[in-house]
Amino acid sequence: MSNKINDLTTNVTAGRASAVVPTRDVVTGGGNAAPAPAQGEVHITDTASQLASLEQSLRDAPAVDSARVAQLQSAIEQGRYTVDAEHVATQLMAMEKALAALSGKGK
Repeated sequence: MSNKINDLTTNVTAGRASAVVPTRDVVTGGGNAAPAPAQGEVHITDTASQLASLEQSLRDAPAVDSARVAQLQSAIEQGRYTVDAEHVATQLMAMEKALAALSGKGK
């Protein structure tokens, strides 16, 4: 039997419902570690709950903003679309710094 991470009411053992007990997330500084769960209990951290919520938001959002695509396509066709190279470069550098910080390579 497979369990989805965002299905918090899924039975862990066939025929026996699991209790879902939210806990604080130690990794993000959310407090002390929770005691080991009793048999049949599942502890969900704040971070896991946030990730499940974000996953659902992304799933509900359209993959492409058709109105924005049409607007940009029209601007390009009419020659009104301009690129601010300095802004693009600044944003690329900011993203590179953020990614470096995540991987521990940034200072």
